[in-house]
Amino acid sequence: MSKSTFKILFYIRKNQVTKEGKSSIMVRLTVNGETSQFSSKLEIEPDLWDVSKQRMAGNTIKARHFNSTLEDIRVSLINHYREIELHESFVTAEKVRNAFLGITTRQQTLLATFSDFNEDVKKLVGISKSQATYEKYDRCCRRLEEFMQAKYRIKDIALKEITYKFITDFENYLRVESKCNENTAAKFMQTFRMIIIQAKNNGWIYSDPFANYKIRIKRVDRGYLTEQEIQTMLKKKFASKRLEQVRDIFIFSCLTGLAYIDLKNLTKEDIQIAFDGKPWIMTSRQKTDTPVRVPLLKIPQAILKKYDGKLPKGQLLPVLSNQKLNSYLKEIADLCGITKNVTFHLARHTFATTMTLAKGVPIETVSKMLGHTNIQTTQIYARITNDKISRDMQLLSGKLDDIEKVASTCLG
Repeated sequence: MSKSTFKILFYIRKNQVTKEGKSSIMVRLTVNGETSQFSSKLEIEPDLWDVSKQRMAGNTIKARHFNSTLEDIRVSLINHYREIELHESFVTAEKVRNAFLGITTRQQTLLATFSDFNEDVKKLVGISKSQATYEKYDRCCRRLEEFMQAKYRIKDIALKEITYKFITDFENYLRVESKCNENTAAKFMQTFRMIIIQAKNNGWIYSDPFANYKIRIKRVDRGYLTEQEIQTMLKKKFASKRLEQVRDIFIFSCLTGLAYIDLKNLTKEDIQIAFDGKPWIMTSRQKTDTPVRVPLLKIPQAILKKYDGKLPKGQLLPVLSNQKLNSYLKEIADLCGITKNVTFHLARHTFATTMTLAKGVPIETVSKMLGHTNIQTTQIYARITNDKISRDMQLLSGKLDDIEKVASTCLG
């Protein structure tokens, strides 16, 4: 950023004289050729004004006091100029004038900014944002509000006052008071940082308080069901029709990778005959609006056929609320002797691990079917099973016959 040129000029209005025979002393600021002027609120008899020195002539006590006041004004203006030059993207004469006169724009505050952002997101729910996304942002805003009340006894804070310590204090509050685990706290911090980035992009702040703060997501080993556990679930006869339906929906997701909301929204229009003459699921993920293209294997086809024409409102599958599905799945797991924490999202992990990667499907293909925008996300979901490692190494062993013969001769 180039250095600005800054000048201060004091002058009197000779054409405007009061009844007492005094003229106002004006201040003219010039920054890079742009000027702004205002009254200093000081008055002087025109004959006592030294134009060349921009001060009261003489060395009387009155003159020294008067000139000292002028110097205070000069120093204050210089300080305001330097402050603006240091913290803002550019300096103008008007900015320096306003700062000196105490005329400042309304401070943007954290919660007000966050609330405005959330209102915009709320309007986009069902268009480009999901209800879950809005609720995530709203929850973070409420956590920040609770934190500021508890820690600082304040209702809001100016964006410019947010410091590195404020950020670390909030993280500590999430971990200690809100009992959040490491990853949950990190996700709150990611949302908080998003608001700060928006504020910086809008020019409301000029430095990023997150600059030296690192958000750490702990890599967790995502669970999944084995093929044997899926077979056990398929073979199980349930006394309750509701449990059977939940089992069917869960198995459908295990073989398609669909997330709960995408499965719930699935319609007949989403099942299309593709280029290979076979039925595919062709839809978009509600969460990211990325396309999902998954060939329908025989088991999910059979599940769709089982419920074809038997459900109201054109539903393809009897999908309950996510909460009820998870509750029934825990019951199903108990009845099947499965000790893992079975939730509906576990089906998506199972598709990524047991049903695809462990069977040799390339990770790029799996990522595409899951509707991921980044292959690193697929790597988090997927784990290579021991069976896959064993098969791959057996395949490798068969290709090492020549070198193994040489080794047995040399090492024997």
